[in-house]
Amino acid sequence: MKFATSYSTPFYGADPDKLIAYARHAEACGFEALYLPEHIALYPGAQIRGMELPPSLPYPDPLTCLTFVAAATERILLGTGVLLLPYHHPVTLAKRLATIDVLSKGRMRLLTIGVGALPGEAQAVGVDYRTRGRRADEAIQVMRLLWAGGEEGVSFHGEFFSFDDLSSFPKPFNATDLPIHVGGSSRAAARRAGRLGDGYFPGGALAPAERAAQMDLARSTAVEAGRDPEALEYTRFGSMDMSTERVEAFAAQGVTRIVVGPTTTDPDEQREEMTTFATRFNLTTPK
Repeated sequence: MKFATSYSTPFYGADPDKLIAYARHAEACGFEALYLPEHIALYPGAQIRGMELPPSLPYPDPLTCLTFVAAATERILLGTGVLLLPYHHPVTLAKRLATIDVLSKGRMRLLTIGVGALPGEAQAVGVDYRTRGRRADEAIQVMRLLWAGGEEGVSFHGEFFSFDDLSSFPKPFNATDLPIHVGGSSRAAARRAGRLGDGYFPGGALAPAERAAQMDLARSTAVEAGRDPEALEYTRFGSMDMSTERVEAFAAQGVTRIVVGPTTTDPDEQREEMTTFATRFNLTTPK
């Protein structure tokens, strides 16, 4: 089992010193990766699954934050949970992600994408909310094509994006591709993970039977697409107080990575929770 941690900027805030201290301690504890969330714009009345999001919640750009973290750390992988892919142009996003991967020497490896759940956010960036799923599918194809393409350039003609003989350098660090995990709590997300993803990271408050059904759907869709279903990573949120028995139960469900976050905004208490978790699961003891 791999263990990662999430830095919830709307809960913990966007203070740069606290973010760096958190990331460094997570790295020292032995956590595999640090995840950050994204919202591009909020507005009064914005709700997700019945929960209203105050417009003043701090959501700094996750990729900028991860670049900042990369410069202050050495090992920890960089992740998003989730990046709202339909609201980014894939040509510029492919360049940003490859650049972060090069600057971090190969650590931009846990990009997790979603399609968004706020119609007003889509409208703000000029995206038709009804097409966001198809747009995301196309964007994944575009980014992979650009990462793999050479000096001769690559071409793409789709519903949303079109170009000829385009080259994008630098390439990812010692690679021609970057993993793309799919987040979400719907069957559409599970199918997207199976068709196009390197992993599935379902969120939401789903019943156990629905969670199992979605992962089965991701794997069966991978088979239909001629892909190896066993190659799909399966990431889930956990809790800082979870027991070894709970982790074993996750492993029995096929989970390969658990992401946890402290329950407090106090930096000292956050470090204590991370250290205790790392000790419980025999991660690297912080120096």
